[in-house]
Amino acid sequence: MYHSLKLCRLTLVFLLTLLAFSHAFAQESRSREAGQLPNFVVIMVDDLGAVDLGCYGGKYIRTPNIDQLAKEGVRCTQAYAAAAICSPTRAAWVTGKHPARLGITDWIRARFQRPVGAPVDVPRSQYDVNPKQLFETPANPFYLPLSEVTVAEAAKNKGYRTAHIGKWHLGDDAWYPEHQGYEVNIGGCDYGQPPTYFDPYQLPNAKHDSLRQGIPGIEGRKKDEFLTDREVDEAINLMKEWKEGPFYIQLNHYAVHTPIEAPAQLAETYQVPGKNKQQAKYAALLETVDHGVGKLRAAIKALDMNRPTIIVFTSDNGGLDQNGTPTDNAPLRDGKGTPYEGGLRIPFILYGDGVFVGNRTLDFPVTSTDWMPTLLDLTQQSHPMNEPLDGLSLLPWLIDASLPPIQRPLVWHFPHYRGATIPYSVLQIDGWKLIQYYGEPSELYHLAEDPNEERDLAAENLDQVARLKAKLLEELTRLNASLPRQK
Repeated sequence: MYHSLKLCRLTLVFLLTLLAFSHAFAQESRSREAGQLPNFVVIMVDDLGAVDLGCYGGKYIRTPNIDQLAKEGVRCTQAYAAAAICSPTRAAWVTGKHPARLGITDWIRARFQRPVGAPVDVPRSQYDVNPKQLFETPANPFYLPLSEVTVAEAAKNKGYRTAHIGKWHLGDDAWYPEHQGYEVNIGGCDYGQPPTYFDPYQLPNAKHDSLRQGIPGIEGRKKDEFLTDREVDEAINLMKEWKEGPFYIQLNHYAVHTPIEAPAQLAETYQVPGKNKQQAKYAALLETVDHGVGKLRAAIKALDMNRPTIIVFTSDNGGLDQNGTPTDNAPLRDGKGTPYEGGLRIPFILYGDGVFVGNRTLDFPVTSTDWMPTLLDLTQQSHPMNEPLDGLSLLPWLIDASLPPIQRPLVWHFPHYRGATIPYSVLQIDGWKLIQYYGEPSELYHLAEDPNEERDLAAENLDQVARLKAKLLEELTRLNASLPRQK
């Protein structure tokens, strides 16, 4: 029955996509040369909480430019990262494949975070063993394989100029963005966070060479210039150079990841009763991102390009919430790294520039793996390798607001120990959310009635837990997920 329903859903999506192809560019609000493909500017913020932005209910941090983008675009109200941590989501975003399928289920350690001489190649069959832990856990690789087709490679297949700016965190030099389809790489390296946000973006007294050298491609040019501003300037310079298009620019801000730094004068404006210095600096750090969105949009308007520019704005996981610092994900539960909504929920905004109508919302669950199939549809192509993807093209719903929402299972898989977090897998379907811990009791929440996960219903719904566990195992098997092994 499940496979029959799945086939029906795939058929529906195919038909809707054909409809989208026929109508997408007919709905442009400005006159442009017929048949031209849109430009793309994709902005991914690091560790941005789901409720930090004004357009998602935030009250403390000023985000007028992002809020305006949401007002003029399509705001996804139930957006989820592919993982509660960065590298797995970033791998899923650029490939359209689930982290469990890729085998990248934890954050990738940078060179300065690994033991000297540690091998880079980690076979899929390798497990980590810690005598203090109940389970052996799958080893995490140190890079995204070059054999995977990325969004940049898909865009290049249609004649796009491609660039990556900012955080990459998907491998060492041999796996940097320039080897993954990005014609230009400015700042993408093995770093998971910047040495500092202030020019020259390096730590001269650090023990490791890479920290002393600073961010590749973002060399110092003006002392104390802020990194977020520099990343935006680099994107604008490329847009000016490539204004005839089409171009695909991935702007992955290092903000708002630690170290929590910000221009001092801006941070002072957030020093209000009830907020500590870290919260004030975090707020100012996010406001620099908002300033950048405004500057990018002004540049796009000034360039008056002869094709639409689609802007996508999102995050790689939920906010870092350590007792409300540096951000507070409330009313969502917990934060980055955890299986709760505060760790998984993210902002996701798509601005269509006339390709699709804005000033509305998508009100069903969407996730990071949905971007690759959506890009393929927007560029009117199939996957270059004809591989199955784990995401869903959102284009039919972007084009036609009257389409009914789609229901599908969403799965998260973190088979590792990390601080107080133990290995877990999560299934969300039909408003229910099962958190299966390995070695601890499962938890069950009904998100439709309890979005803040305050009432664990597992003990009183044993049949539902059993049914969802079976479905979760089915999904993990389909994804070829590596599971923890009890000793």
